[in-house]
Amino acid sequence: MIKVIGIFILSLTVLNLPLRHIKAGSVVANNKNTEIVEYNEIERIEPSNWWIGFKNTELQLLVKHPDIINARPEINYPGVSIKEVHKADSPNYLFIDLNIDKTTKPGKFNIVFNFENGLKNTHTYELKSRKKPAESYVGFNSSDVIYLITPDRFSNGDPSNDINENLLEKTIDRKDNYARHGGDIKGIIDHLDYIESMGFTAIWSCPLLTNDMPSGSYHGYAMTDFYEIDPRFGSMEDYLELADKAREKGIKLVMDQVANHCGLEHWWMKDLPFKDWVNYQENYEENLDSWGKKATITSNHRRTSNQDIYSSKIDKEEMSDGWFVSGMPDLNQRNPFMAKYIIQNSIWWIEAVGLGGIRQDTYPYSNKEFMSQWAGAIMEQYPNFSIVGEEWSYNPLIVGYWQDGAKNRDGYKSNLKSPMDFPMQRQIVNGLNEWEDWDTGLVKMYEGLANDFHYASPKDIMIFPDNHDMSRIFTQLMEDLVKTKMAIGYLLTLPRIPQIYYGTEILMSDSANPGDHGLVRSDFPGGWDGDPVNAFTGKGLSDDQKDMQGFIKQILNYRKTSKAIHEGKTVHFAPLMGVYMLFRIFEGETVAVIVNKNEQPIDIELKRYDEIGLNGKTMRNIVTNETFLWNKVLTLNSKGINIFTTKAK
Repeated sequence: MIKVIGIFILSLTVLNLPLRHIKAGSVVANNKNTEIVEYNEIERIEPSNWWIGFKNTELQLLVKHPDIINARPEINYPGVSIKEVHKADSPNYLFIDLNIDKTTKPGKFNIVFNFENGLKNTHTYELKSRKKPAESYVGFNSSDVIYLITPDRFSNGDPSNDINENLLEKTIDRKDNYARHGGDIKGIIDHLDYIESMGFTAIWSCPLLTNDMPSGSYHGYAMTDFYEIDPRFGSMEDYLELADKAREKGIKLVMDQVANHCGLEHWWMKDLPFKDWVNYQENYEENLDSWGKKATITSNHRRTSNQDIYSSKIDKEEMSDGWFVSGMPDLNQRNPFMAKYIIQNSIWWIEAVGLGGIRQDTYPYSNKEFMSQWAGAIMEQYPNFSIVGEEWSYNPLIVGYWQDGAKNRDGYKSNLKSPMDFPMQRQIVNGLNEWEDWDTGLVKMYEGLANDFHYASPKDIMIFPDNHDMSRIFTQLMEDLVKTKMAIGYLLTLPRIPQIYYGTEILMSDSANPGDHGLVRSDFPGGWDGDPVNAFTGKGLSDDQKDMQGFIKQILNYRKTSKAIHEGKTVHFAPLMGVYMLFRIFEGETVAVIVNKNEQPIDIELKRYDEIGLNGKTMRNIVTNETFLWNKVLTLNSKGINIFTTKAK
C-alpha cells in the first residue's frame, strides 16, 4: 500500500475521445513543435488525458494490458517525470505516478513500455490546456432550482441509439417499467427551451455512464465503465453539446456520480487489479451461493453506525463494506489506488465537461474518511464548486453531521457543501396530510424548519418534494392538487436549494402502485413521437396539470431574481387557526408565504405580524399578480398557499 497523496487515477479507452481512434503511425506535433509518431498500442490507460495547471502536480495512471507488469515505462517530455511505478497483484496492471511540473506545456507525448522480452508497446498521451480558471467553476447554490431527470424516461431524441448489439441488454419496451425506454441526451438537448422557460437553472441527470448490465440498466447506477457515456444515451460529444447549450441558457449541469460501488459487469471485475480492490473480494471470488453463483455479502444498511458512539465494529464494517445489492460490488476506498482512481475520475469529468456540480449517490455507504478526502480534493481544486451527497435519513442530526462546518463530536470534517433534506421533505408531507391539532398538522413544518439551528449552513441544503427513489409528491399527498401546490410553493421559498423531479410539474403519479420505482420513473408525455399527450406543448394535459405547470413556472421565474429567497433573512410564526406564515426579507424586498388549511373563509388579524414591517405596503401575489394593501385584516377565502411580494411586477 502507498499513502494517498493529492488527487488522481483515470481511463483512456472509454471516453470516445479522438485518441482512441488514432492508428499507430499517425504524426502529430508536440510542444516543441517537433513531430512525433502517435500510437495506441496499450489496451487501456485511465485517465485518457489530463491537464496542465492543477494545484496538485501529481497524476496516477492506471495501465491495463496483458502482462504489463513485465514492462518498464519511459517518458521523454519536458516537465513530465515518472516518480514511481507500482505493480498490481494482477500481472495485467501497472499504476504509474507522474509529476507534471508547473512549467509543463500542453501537448502529446509517447509513453514507451519496454518489456523484459525486448518488445515495446507505445501509447500517446495528451496534456491539455485548461479552458478556464478553477475559480470559474461555479456550482449550484440557493439561487438555483435543479431539474432532476431520469434520462431513459424523459425524451427519445435519437431512436437510432436505442439498441446497441455490443451491450447485454438489447431490448426496448415502453410497456415494461423496468426495461429501457429509449430516452437519451439528445432528448434533453431538444427540450432545453422548455426547461429554461419553466425557470429551472440547473439540470441533474441520473447517471449517463455505461451500465452494461443484463437487465434494469436504464437507471444508470450500476456503472460498468466510469469514463464512457452509455452509447444508448449518446456519445461524449452529445454530453459536451448538452453542457455547452445548457450553459448558453444559464443552466448548470450537475453530474450524478457513484463512488460507493460499480456494476457487477464492470470491465475490471473480470480481472481485478488487487486482492482488495472491492470489499469482501475473497468471499466473492472463492464462494458460491446456493444457486451456484458467486456469493456476495450485502450491506446491513445501518447508516447510523457512521455516527453512533455505541456502534459495534461489525455493524460499522457490514454497513460500509457490504455490497449495496448483490449486483453492485462495493469499491474498497481504503486501497490507495482505488481512492486516487475515484478522485481523479471526478476531477476529470469536472474539467472535461465544465460541470456545475456533482450529486454523489449513497453517500454514507462509502468509507467516510475517504469521502472527506474525496470532497476535500475537489473543493481544494475548485473552491466555488458544489457537491450534494445523498444521505436518506429523516433525522436532522444525521443529515447535519455530513455538512461541511458541522461541529461533530468525533471531529469528523466532511468537506461536503450540501446534504439532502429528507427530514424536511417528510415534515412537509406530514404537516399537510395531518389534521390540525396542537402537535399535528402545520406545526410539523414549523418545527421541522426550526431544526435549522443544527445545520452549519441551511441555505446550502437541498430540499425536494420527491425524487427518483420515492413516491411522487402528488401520490404522497393523496392526489390533492391544493396540497401539492402548498408543498411545492412552500419549499421553493425556503432557505434551501430546491430540486424538482421531472413530471412533478404535471402531477405525475405512482398511485397505482405507490413506491414502485419503474412507475415513479414513468415516461414524460411528449418525449416520444406519437405520444397522445405532450407536456412540452400542453397538448392533451388536463386542466389540473396545466394549472400546476403554470403555478411552478410563475414561482420559478420570480425566484430567479429574488434576493429575498436566495439569501434573505427568514422569519416564521407558529401556526395559528390553521394558518402558517413565513417571511423572507432582503433589503427592500419581502416575500410573504401564507399556508392556509381552512376550507372556509377566515379573517387573519395582521397585528401579530407587525415586526415584519409590512403595514401599509402593497403586496402582489407572484402567481396571480393580484395586489392588496397589508393593513389590519387579511381574508383568506379558501384552502391553499399564497406567496406575496413587495416587489412590483
